[in-house]
Amino acid sequence: VQLQASGGGLVQAGGSLRLSCATSGRTGSTYSVGWFRQIPGKEREFVAAISRSAAMTYYAGSVKGRFTISRDNDKNTVYLQMNSLKPEDTAVYYCAADPAGVTVVSTSYNYWGQGTQVTVSS
Repeated sequence: VQLQASGGGLVQAGGSLRLSCATSGRTGSTYSVGWFRQIPGKEREFVAAISRSAAMTYYAGSVKGRFTISRDNDKNTVYLQMNSLKPEDTAVYYCAADPAGVTVVSTSYNYWGQGTQVTVSS
């Protein structure tokens, strides 16, 4: 399966962005999907995850209440709506997919997209 992340950009603090993760190669609903982010020199950090049917979602404490993960299986796309953005949200955001159950552990995901840069200015 291939993943294509998009939607990143430069936004002022308090603004919003919506990231998209398009999957191809197999039906999107076959995979749980997670979003992770990474700052140069730091470990990749879990942001949010959604199960195959969207029945379960998980969020990192730092984004809970501000970010919303969702999916449209007809379009094979998972979204990350990011509101009330803060400078500390600045990072490269990656989406990842796996046919197993949803997890917050990055090493459990077998497929990764290329990343999209999010920059939040103060």
